Amino acid sequence: MELDFILKKPIAHRGLHDENNPENSIPAFHAAIACGFPIEMDIRLSKDGKIVVFHDDTLSRMTGANLSVIDCSFEDLSVLRLTGSQERIPLFSDFLKEIDGKVPLLIEFKNMPSVNTKDFIRLAAEELKDYRGEYAVQSFQPFYMRAFKELRPDIPVGILATEESTKADFNNSPIWRIKARAVRNMSFNNSVKPDFISYHFKGYPNKATEKFTGNKLAWTVRSPEDEAYARQYADNIIFENYLPKIHE
Repeated sequence: MELDFILKKPIAHRGLHDENNPENSIPAFHAAIACGFPIEMDIRLSKDGKIVVFHDDTLSRMTGANLSVIDCSFEDLSVLRLTGSQERIPLFSDFLKEIDGKVPLLIEFKNMPSVNTKDFIRLAAEELKDYRGEYAVQSFQPFYMRAFKELRPDIPVGILATEESTKADFNNSPIWRIKARAVRNMSFNNSVKPDFISYHFKGYPNKATEKFTGNKLAWTVRSPEDEAYARQYADNIIFENYLPKIHE
């Protein structure tokens, strides 16, 4: 499967964000486009089934509201502002219209245990049906990627992984250590058959990454020194907080 579009240039993590342009905001995405960087971004569902572009389970870090995204309708979310700016949480459909194929996208499906997997994936696939730009999808949740691949076998899917997870990463599940081990080892790769993996750069190399013979991304790289390390093992990087060189 063709993957050059997510391998050629460093990928801007949640857009090219800084103190003036909040992460996962339209200005951060415009900044990435202006520099020619592909965009990594996050999607999740609101209470009323709208797909929004937002990373965290809760709204506190980015908006100051002590609420979970899944407990809010999009109307509730639309009155909030990102990190003291005038920027709002974007609808996924509005985001796609704004980007309009100008740069490739790497779309992360956030894990939502209270949401039906097939419903989430179906809604996202429906919104992407008429999108003409280049994109790939990824998730820490392998069953999301397997479900997406069933609906859109023509789109590259990737598994996200890390060596270090916390109980909070798994919604305080009593079996979080088992789940963390499965993430670390990418235990469902044989079932999902991902087209690429996206591993935390500090976790390279390990048995799981060495075993995988496809393309590899490294996240989240925050300095030239980190990039130099990551590029020993990965085909491309997902970055923030500095501007990497684009090698044509």
